[in-house]
Amino acid sequence: MTSTMVMQGRAVSAADIGLIRSLLVEQPAWGRTRLSAELCRRWDWRNARGRPKDMAARTLLLKLERAGHIRLPPRQRPSSNALRNHHAPVLPRTPELIGGPLCELRPLAASLVAPGSADLGLFNGLLAAYHYLGHRNTVGENLRYLVRDRYGRPVACALFGSAAWQCADRDAYIGWDRAARERNLPGLTNNARFLVLPWVGVPHLASHVLGLLARRIGTDWQSKYGHPVLALETFVERGRFRGSCYRAANWVCVGQTRGRTRQDRQHRLQAPVKDVLVYPLQADFRKALCQ
Repeated sequence: MTSTMVMQGRAVSAADIGLIRSLLVEQPAWGRTRLSAELCRRWDWRNARGRPKDMAARTLLLKLERAGHIRLPPRQRPSSNALRNHHAPVLPRTPELIGGPLCELRPLAASLVAPGSADLGLFNGLLAAYHYLGHRNTVGENLRYLVRDRYGRPVACALFGSAAWQCADRDAYIGWDRAARERNLPGLTNNARFLVLPWVGVPHLASHVLGLLARRIGTDWQSKYGHPVLALETFVERGRFRGSCYRAANWVCVGQTRGRTRQDRQHRLQAPVKDVLVYPLQADFRKALCQ
């Protein structure tokens, strides 16, 4: 391997790989959870609230195993994420068509979907059933929103998660170098899923929802994770969508992807080209992200 790799936003050196291998040999009874907790302790790897970054450590270990650097012990129990992903989706009963002007549905209410809440099954079920990419549980920092109209009816949902590790046109728009990107990527979040429910046909609803979420996500992110988020990004598949609602909500198209995936190390895989859109949450976002 190269002298240093970056995984989960952390530089991983040959010495770090050696430490993990030593722990695997010295502590054969440890499971993956115990190993990730020990790495967080030894590396003092914590989030902005001072909590151990346990999920990031577990994902890092899986990536190292897939790359052939280590061999993890067998799982001691089925993956909780896998179990959640196989639950039957919770969907509304015979949804009624919702139409008419936007003013008749306002004010809209965007609720954060908390783990274990009644809304979580509905949120997961809606994305799994009606979003063209489906839905799986998100690793890392994320926020889920379920949006209802004035009558309490669900009309839209949105998921924000980890930003893309690198994207040439986005990175050029921000102006950061590699070191600044590696330090400050948590200041950017990706709108990974956005869905207006298929039985809702209300002009301007989508752009209105995007504006509503943009006005509150900074406060919500700071409250949950203890650090600010300074800009939003999303990727819109050009062959499917025009991204009109994002543009109407003042998102800026900064370029296009190159038609590759993050797994395409041999430059052989082809992926749909996507427009790259960014929404700054504060005027000096570039200065803050480039520090």
